[in-house]
Amino acid sequence: MDYSKSGNPKGARRAPRGPDHARKGAPKATTPPRESKEDLLARMKAAAKKDDKS
Repeated sequence: MDYSKSGNPKGARRAPRGPDHARKGAPKATTPPRESKEDLLARMKAAAKKDDKS
């Protein structure tokens, strides 16, 4: 019996990715700017007030 043919098929190796992956001339992905501590605290306080009113 040929045991190499049993089991699941092997995945494609070195398969090309989708057409949108790292195209030449494409804009670089940027991370959104971090929120300042003051803005974060203000947003959290506003959310806490909103929950207290409900």
